[in-house]
Amino acid sequence: MRSSGADIYRFGPFQLDSGRRRLLRGGDPVLLPDRHLEILLQLAANAGRTVSKDDLITAAWQDVAVADNSIEQAISSLRKTLGTQADGGPYIETLTRRGYRFSAAVERGKPRESDASLDALLAPYRAFVEGRAALETLDRDAVARARAAFAEALRAEPDYAAAHIGMANACALTFESTRTHAAPDVEALRDAVHHGREGCRLDSSSGEAWSTLAFVLHRSGSAPEAMAAARKAVTLDAGNWHHHLRLAFVSWGEERLRAAHRILTLCPGLALAYWFAATVFVARQAFDAALEELRAGCASQDAQRTENGRFKAVGLHLLHGLVLAARGNEEGALEAFARELEFERDGQLYARECAANTWYAIGAIHLRRGRRADADAAFRQALNRVPGHPLAAAMCGADVSGAQPQLAGMNNVDLAMANAAALVLNGKHDLAARVCGEALGHAEPGPAGWILPVDPLLNPLRHPDVWGRTLAMLRDRAA
Repeated sequence: MRSSGADIYRFGPFQLDSGRRRLLRGGDPVLLPDRHLEILLQLAANAGRTVSKDDLITAAWQDVAVADNSIEQAISSLRKTLGTQADGGPYIETLTRRGYRFSAAVERGKPRESDASLDALLAPYRAFVEGRAALETLDRDAVARARAAFAEALRAEPDYAAAHIGMANACALTFESTRTHAAPDVEALRDAVHHGREGCRLDSSSGEAWSTLAFVLHRSGSAPEAMAAARKAVTLDAGNWHHHLRLAFVSWGEERLRAAHRILTLCPGLALAYWFAATVFVARQAFDAALEELRAGCASQDAQRTENGRFKAVGLHLLHGLVLAARGNEEGALEAFARELEFERDGQLYARECAANTWYAIGAIHLRRGRRADADAAFRQALNRVPGHPLAAAMCGADVSGAQPQLAGMNNVDLAMANAAALVLNGKHDLAARVCGEALGHAEPGPAGWILPVDPLLNPLRHPDVWGRTLAMLRDRAA
């Protein structure tokens, strides 16, 4: 006896919309629990006829077992909400041992919307589409526009699951854009987790909801839960490359590698996928495989500048240069670094951080060549972009030995590398390797320290006898 179709039931000052599942009194919304709304729909659809208690329980609770007085409590609440009719009589009558009857006259019709109403109905969905398109550029300004668009969508439709998902992504990327600041926007990250969980609650069958939750949980430090959410997303929708992108982001080792290659099957040429794959090969010190991924990735990064594609990447030229430098090709490395710096002004979310890392790498190469003045100038360029850059700060004489992680996403292995760089500068390679090895020994499973084999100042491949054990630990972690 469930109501069907998108009908409008008008009675007294009320309008009950079965399609949009809402009750209005004089045009103003009346909040009702979902089960109470379903009971009212059944009664209004059968106005003047008796509806049994069992039929109402089935409609509202379906297969859930409920106490005998649950329907009575629901009817009592509905009577309080509706009040009385113009003649003083109740809207809902109780027929002893038979059920309930809606006693008011009900006019039944189909919803008709004016152009203005239709525009209002479409507004949250239009805002969502605009926000998502802006978000996927990974442009700093576009992320701000996307966040405003999703906020507009949620104001119009608070339970719109897709808008919560979009807002979670926008808030997370807002945090990402500030994570190298002295005071990262941690409030945005908290908002991201809230909206991510809301998206999953409102639409638990959405792969997009779960993969978004994976991203924001990973950024908030909940790695195991993030992995579970990313795997669930892929299980729900294995053909969507977005979910594999998030899985690659939160995973490590062989799982990241498989996810990256799956992305390239579903979305050929995506530069970020090459970057994810290359990071695993770098940690494994499989440099031929890393260079193969990076050459393709650099070409994709270059192609982005003439395309309006999604998820534009930076950092491929930087990582390419680091691998070349590790293999002794310093001229090729400097050329790659110069190429990376050309992308700094393109507005990509991570461009500033990437430029700081590139200037650090340039400084390290100059230092290896004995050009201290050029090295210091490059390290200052890194610090101009990211004032807390630990490696550049260590090279400029800052004491980071007792520092706690200051940059969002930084871990104790990063600090160990900064301390190790200062030790290497003083010729203490054995102690530097021990510091990094101890930090890795205490690190949680994951990508911590993956960049160490190609760090241009530590240059561990030049001292394999000293760094061998630490490098072996990295290979094992990336298996």
